[in-house]
Amino acid sequence: MSSQSLVRGILFGALAGAAWGLVFLAPELTREFSPWQLSAGRYLAYGVFAAILIAPRLRSVMRHLHWPEWRALVWLSLLGNVVYYVFLASAVQLGGMAMTSLVIGFLPVAVTIIGSRGHGAVPLSKLLPSLALGLSGIGCVAWQSLSGTHAGGSNQVIGFVCALGALVSWTTYAVGNSRWLARLHTISAHDWSLLTGLVTGLLSLFIAIPAFTILLAPHSDAEWTRFIAVSAGVAIIASLFGNACWNKASRLLPLTMIGQMILFETLFALLYGFLWEQRLPTWLEGVAMVLVTASVLLCVSAHRVVDEGGGH
Repeated sequence: MSSQSLVRGILFGALAGAAWGLVFLAPELTREFSPWQLSAGRYLAYGVFAAILIAPRLRSVMRHLHWPEWRALVWLSLLGNVVYYVFLASAVQLGGMAMTSLVIGFLPVAVTIIGSRGHGAVPLSKLLPSLALGLSGIGCVAWQSLSGTHAGGSNQVIGFVCALGALVSWTTYAVGNSRWLARLHTISAHDWSLLTGLVTGLLSLFIAIPAFTILLAPHSDAEWTRFIAVSAGVAIIASLFGNACWNKASRLLPLTMIGQMILFETLFALLYGFLWEQRLPTWLEGVAMVLVTASVLLCVSAHRVVDEGGGH
């Protein structure tokens, strides 16, 4: 892994985190709509935009797709998009942005531990200082979130369970997607992202029909306008742009390091939350941001040391 690849991978990882952090804000902006409707709206828009962008190359790309690739696209789209976002939107609306960001913040730990078992990966022992700092940062946010005024109550518990569901769903996606990108040599990371969007859009039809018929409550024109704008915005920024950046990062960085890049999503989600609530971070939240940043830098250092030493 060259220094140039390292820097480019970190940049793409940070850009993906900045884009994905917006998905935590979307449920707050559209609280009148259910998580099922939010997921259906976002991914219908994602599917339409992805179809338009890949249409000129679809025939040539499909020549390289066989049954294993299509099967992978279906389960990756389901776990990493539809199921994940239903869980995440439910968690934000029931438990709040801080609690949800906290639980999703465990993604780097889960992905890094799984990635450390792969061939040629940096040993887990060398990543322990980085993981310890990351967990310490998450602990600060946990203390802040669970000791606040929103702690307790059945909604908080249900929201926490939904956040755990989102954590498991996206961890499975991140590991599976990274491994598929490593074995694909005839399809670009960008086209794989667009194909994922196309399949996600088709899958979202199965929840869009009940979500916008039997589960639909009356809404004003202003609420519909905001819902459509947020769905389209999240589809373009988080799904199209964010996923494309993530796939590029996944090809440039090893899985152990890709896990650490997810910390950027937590960091940006917290920043967007502060802007939404029009306040500055508390001292605990400030310490958490410093620890998270230090965790990523230590992880980078561990990979560079191994690389300079000739790897495994």
